[in-house]
Amino acid sequence: MDVRIGDILRLKKPHPCGSYEWEVLRTGIDFRLRCMGCSHQIMIPRIQAEKNIRAIRRKGEEQ
Repeated sequence: MDVRIGDILRLKKPHPCGSYEWEVLRTGIDFRLRCMGCSHQIMIPRIQAEKNIRAIRRKGEEQ
């Protein structure tokens, strides 16, 4: 899956703050993601993140 730094990921389940969207801060074997609702940051294994992605919005794309 082609995930880049700066992409906004829409995941299956919401964060406890209610937001479904996360910004990618780091890629590799793990992803560092920042919640777009409350700015909480997490590290999540790539396999787990890719399994839970519903949509990818690229930086600079309109939706």
